[in-house]
Amino acid sequence: MKRKKIINIAVIAHVDAGKSTLVDAFLSQSGIFRENEEMTDCVMDSNDLERERGITIYSKNCSVMHEDYKINIVDIPGHADFSSEVERIIKTVDTVILLVDSSEGPMPQTRFVLQKSLEEGLVPILLINKIDKKDARIDEVVDEVYELFMDLNATNEQLDFKILYGIARQGIVVRDPEEVKGITIESGGAKIKKSASGQDGFSIAPLFDTIIEQVKGYPDHSDEPLQFQISSLGYDDYIGRLGIGRIVKGSIHPAQVVAIVDAQGKSRLHKVNQTFVYKGLKRSEETEVSCGDICVISGIGDITIGDTICDQAHLVQMPSIKIEEPTMMMNFIVNKSPFAGREGKFVTTRHIKERLEKELEINVGLLVEPTDSTDIFKVSGRGELHLSILIENMRREGYELAVSKPEVIIRRNEKGQKTEPVEEVVIEVPEQYAGGVISELNLRKGIMVSMHGKDGRSKLIYTVPTRGLLGYRTVLMNQTRGEGMMVRRFYAYEEYKGEITERTNGVIIAQEEGTTTPYALYNISERAEIFVAPGTHVYEGMIVGLNSRKDDMIVNPCKAKKMTNMRASGSDDAVKLSPHRVFTLEEALEFINDDELVEITPLNIRIRKKILRELERKRSGR
Repeated sequence: MKRKKIINIAVIAHVDAGKSTLVDAFLSQSGIFRENEEMTDCVMDSNDLERERGITIYSKNCSVMHEDYKINIVDIPGHADFSSEVERIIKTVDTVILLVDSSEGPMPQTRFVLQKSLEEGLVPILLINKIDKKDARIDEVVDEVYELFMDLNATNEQLDFKILYGIARQGIVVRDPEEVKGITIESGGAKIKKSASGQDGFSIAPLFDTIIEQVKGYPDHSDEPLQFQISSLGYDDYIGRLGIGRIVKGSIHPAQVVAIVDAQGKSRLHKVNQTFVYKGLKRSEETEVSCGDICVISGIGDITIGDTICDQAHLVQMPSIKIEEPTMMMNFIVNKSPFAGREGKFVTTRHIKERLEKELEINVGLLVEPTDSTDIFKVSGRGELHLSILIENMRREGYELAVSKPEVIIRRNEKGQKTEPVEEVVIEVPEQYAGGVISELNLRKGIMVSMHGKDGRSKLIYTVPTRGLLGYRTVLMNQTRGEGMMVRRFYAYEEYKGEITERTNGVIIAQEEGTTTPYALYNISERAEIFVAPGTHVYEGMIVGLNSRKDDMIVNPCKAKKMTNMRASGSDDAVKLSPHRVFTLEEALEFINDDELVEITPLNIRIRKKILRELERKRSGR
């Protein structure tokens, strides 16, 4: 069969295995950048949050040329919380590069993205990355990957995958790790200059060659009628909604009238405004895009994921794209605290509603439902991280809102029984802390799958209800003095596990509005952990600390020391306060109970009671 010289690949891996760094090497070694152009690390992680957290959140496209082949590369998120991105993208690629760390081996989220690609019938290329690590165990990791493939019921053809070894940070890929035994890798302290040639004569050319050997290009169906399915959406402030996908058959050009077939099989006609392809990192307008290439079209305002775009004379409906349903929900509430509107630009119901509707345009894993109150929106997503990324983005854009405690979505199975989401958790801790971690997970209704010990560290694999993991990361860090590592992925919906204990300590609540004083906080700190610094503006009902006992305690953190003209030796010494606890957004969401809210503004994250006045809280408690 005649083939077009176009190949689409996706890079899949666990978080921190080096996906974005490998894409950097693809770009730098294919001559995309000028000699004098400065290239940032993880150039595909263009969003501010992605750069700060060092993770990929949104899948992105770019393309490189190798010899006369055009290779479209998709950088896919590693977190299972962004599974809706992963499932759709896998449908548009010819092969995947499975990136595995040479010491960590396959991790839970590696399993998740690999499973999706095997289900699509793709034959992966395995790249063992970071082979220069001191604790690299290359042969063992390759064996672990074979075991993982067998667990996922890979076919014989898929089990016959090609294996390469690399140091993505240096732009080096080899077919045998012995080849790089003698070279000295520059230390991580010095800024490594990424060049088009890699290092010491090594480059990622073996990876390019392996991709071309395995795929050999896309079958040429350009003479056939158009078939093109939308796999992701984009948005441009000037040209509106964009549909992105791979053209399976035929070709498309601007001003063409096409038929759009939706998931229900209904068709309608529409004119395409512009057509684009990716060249390097940029979107480039084209007069015609033919089969095999990733195409971006504009001009169709109501286009959505899974729609098939086809020739009006040859209607066809491609298999629909199933997106996994949300597992967690929380309420987004208009901020009504005494400080509402002081820090944010967008504070009303209309502002929040419009922002959530805009998010739904591109974030298909999200679900927004109205509630009985016009000021409250029920927002469901794939996990805590999925929802907290949305809140953090809104906060940075100048929105002010309050959110309730995240709750898991309980479903009923065919027999009418309650089921809840369960996650697979892998925890690595020093051996001396393993006992405490095990007893804590057992309290949270976890079930141990396996436990291994090596070099003074224990690796525990558990299945735990998502409810039981709310707030657990902070507990783990405290239990293991910051040395514990935890990764988790959605496992399945299982039978409801019963009651799980929540936070056992009460909170310290401010009695009145004012500014906190060192004198008052010093007296409170004897019985509690403090959340606010001296000089912080607080209001009645705001939570300022964690009580050492299980009851809530009302205090006045703004109380000043009475001035007298009498002095006593030693009693007027300077007050020494312990550092107060500062919450990140995720920690605040994990910390709160059902009767509390997190108030989020562009400048502050505050924790408060739902009912601010003490008398009203007592009434509702009765």
